[in-house]
Amino acid sequence: MSPIFSHVMVGANDLPRQIAFYDAVLAPLGLARWHTNLEGSDTDRAGAGWTRPGERWPQFWVQVPFDLKPASVGNGVQVSFMAPDRAAVDAAYAAALAAGGADEGAPGERPHYAAGYYGAYCRDPEGNKIHFVHSPNFDEA
Repeated sequence: MSPIFSHVMVGANDLPRQIAFYDAVLAPLGLARWHTNLEGSDTDRAGAGWTRPGERWPQFWVQVPFDLKPASVGNGVQVSFMAPDRAAVDAAYAAALAAGGADEGAPGERPHYAAGYYGAYCRDPEGNKIHFVHSPNFDEA
């Protein structure tokens, strides 16, 4: 089955800082940066993209907004990353805080979402809310 998303993108005002943040945070989740463009052009804005090694989709991007206006945080927007296990949730959360992110909810069980649901919440250096989650429900067909 194909993924539901082709890609998710968050805007960046300080692109090098955001790239360093997501390199550190996404590595424990098995994601790697596959594209970097620090110069940008009218048709290809500066940005970076991550995905699972050997896979093309889905992708996560940090990019200078196409309208060249300052990037801003979406109220109610959250990007949630699937983790292979609880240890990866813990590692991604710790990496986020060490790389300049802010706590929005320490790792722990969230039984009100589902049995076995384990997650953590933080904000990246520009205020985008991100979530790391492992749940046995992801293994269901």
